[in-house]
Amino acid sequence: MRFAAAVVAACCAVGTASGGVARAQDSLSTSLTGAKGDPARGRAIVTNRQLGLCLLCHSGPFPEERFQGNLAPDLAGTGKRWSEGELRLRIVDSSRINPATIMPAYHRTDGLARVAPAWRGKPVLSAEQIEDVVAFLTTLKD
Repeated sequence: MRFAAAVVAACCAVGTASGGVARAQDSLSTSLTGAKGDPARGRAIVTNRQLGLCLLCHSGPFPEERFQGNLAPDLAGTGKRWSEGELRLRIVDSSRINPATIMPAYHRTDGLARVAPAWRGKPVLSAEQIEDVVAFLTTLKD
């Protein structure tokens, strides 16, 4: 019985940290570019299997896309669960929220191990691309 209570308490704590009220360290409230991103470009990045690779782990409201992932949360309702700043931080460097995450840091370049020489010091996505993905994910309310 104590084990079950501990599991429930841990799950509730994780749920609050990932989908509840944001603390300052849980979000990046300022745009990386100083401008809003383009949701259409963001959708193209999310569904692109060579650029964003989001659908390798995530699934979402993309009926035209085959073989969507099931390792990470479904992207449906993302804009309802998290604020723009919370989404931005999760994409830039989700390890700041969950150090054990398997999600890559899409805009962090320091402190990374096993990076191919051609990619060292370069983010996976540019600041503009991050803002585009954030703009798109905030539209996913259902």
